[in-house]
Amino acid sequence: MSSCNGNCSSCSSDCKDRKPEKLSPNDYSAVGKIYAVVSGKGGVGKSSVTCMLASAMQARGKQTAVLDADVTGPSVPKMFGLHERAVADADGIHPAETKTGIRVMSINLLLESEDAPVVWRGPVISGAIQQFFTEVAWGDVDYMFVDMPPGTGDVPLTVFQNLKVDGIIVVTTPQDLVGLIVKKAVNMANMMQIPVVGIVENMSVFTCPDCGKQHRIFGESTANAAAESLGTKVIASLPIDPRTPALADKGAIELADCDPLQPVIDLLLSDH
Repeated sequence: MSSCNGNCSSCSSDCKDRKPEKLSPNDYSAVGKIYAVVSGKGGVGKSSVTCMLASAMQARGKQTAVLDADVTGPSVPKMFGLHERAVADADGIHPAETKTGIRVMSINLLLESEDAPVVWRGPVISGAIQQFFTEVAWGDVDYMFVDMPPGTGDVPLTVFQNLKVDGIIVVTTPQDLVGLIVKKAVNMANMMQIPVVGIVENMSVFTCPDCGKQHRIFGESTANAAAESLGTKVIASLPIDPRTPALADKGAIELADCDPLQPVIDLLLSDH
C-alpha cells in the first residue's frame, strides 16, 4: 500500500505485503541473539557444528541454548549425552541442561522412547517448533542456536517467519553438488530477508596422523567460489577429525576441539 509505514503491528490491513509478527518467548525467558544453522542437504555435519558453536560460546562465558528444530531427525540430545525427559510446571517446559550448562530443547526430550519415530505432517511440525520457542522456560539466554533440518521446506519457513533470527550460518562440504545446494539455502534466506553470517566448510581436509600430509578427501574446495558468487564469505574451515564423531557418539561433544570455529564466535560476539 502507498501509505504503508512498514510497521505491521500498528496496522489492521490484510494486504499482500503484511509480514507475520515475530513470536515472543514466554514470561520466564529472555532470549538475546538467535542464529540458525542451516544446510542444503543432510550429512554435512550441521548438527555437530551447531553443538560445537554452542559449546564454544558457552566457554566464552555466554549463556547459550540450542533449539533442535530437526523434529524428524533429532540428534542434539544424543551428542550432548542428554537422555532424561523434559519436565513442565506452571512456568512452562524446562529445557534440559548439558554438563556445561547449555540449555537444550528437542522433541527427543518429550518422547516416551528416544527411538520413537516422529511421523507428523508439516503443519504439526511447524506448530511444535513454535511451541519450543514460546512455551519453554528458557531463562536468560545470550545466544540461541537453532539446529535446522536440511533443505528449504516447512521448518526453515516457520523459523524464518516466526522467530527473530539475527542471521544464518551455512554448513557445507567441499563438493560441487553441495556448493550448488548451498546457493539454494542462501537464496531462501535472502528471500526471507535473513542476514547470512557466512559459510562454515566442514570436512575440508584430513591430516594423516603418521606423516602429517594433508588429503582433500572430498576434492578441492568450491566453497570460496560459491560464497563469492552469493556475496558472502567462508568464515571457518573445519578439518576431518575422527575424534569429533567419536565424542558425539559418547554424548561428549562439549569436549570436541572447537578452535577452528573461533572465527565464527568472534564474529558473532562482535555483532552483539
